[in-house]
Amino acid sequence: MKRYIVLIRAVMPSGKNKVPMAQLREALSTGGFENVRTYIQSGNALVDTTLPAREVETRVHDLIRKHIGPDLAIVARTPAQVRKLLDANPFGDGHDPKRVFFALLARRPAAAKVRQLVEEDFGAEKLAIVGTTAYMYVPGTYGGGRLSNNFLEKRLDVAATMRNLNTLTKLVEMSRD
Repeated sequence: MKRYIVLIRAVMPSGKNKVPMAQLREALSTGGFENVRTYIQSGNALVDTTLPAREVETRVHDLIRKHIGPDLAIVARTPAQVRKLLDANPFGDGHDPKRVFFALLARRPAAAKVRQLVEEDFGAEKLAIVGTTAYMYVPGTYGGGRLSNNFLEKRLDVAATMRNLNTLTKLVEMSRD
């Protein structure tokens, strides 16, 4: 068995992307995942399975679509992968950790698109992309500048889901139980 942190893109407490966590836990449990747990109402789960990551993403997507309704992108990473991306955060010292955001990309974007994007000037905002993680430092109000999850998806042509330091740290902690 392997444990995965499953991140669901664009989950909202109400509206078209509503995914009630109790319903999600039930769908994932009946869909073959073990030790299913969720964290807060924004689409974070932990599951145990023998499946590889891509199959976890596909199965979770299909279970949500079938049992709950929304058609949402899914990103699955092992706790070790999430710890590694947290440790690689280029915006540590001298940056307010509450203003650092992590966009986990569904796949590695084209190198040319990454190069073009990271060479742009975002003013006080900062962007770094390493593999399948985009790190954003947004000192002002999130959404008030240029950098956002939607912006990255459009420019990189890849699905992404954003989390903050606290959420990812908590999911890694929960994965130890």
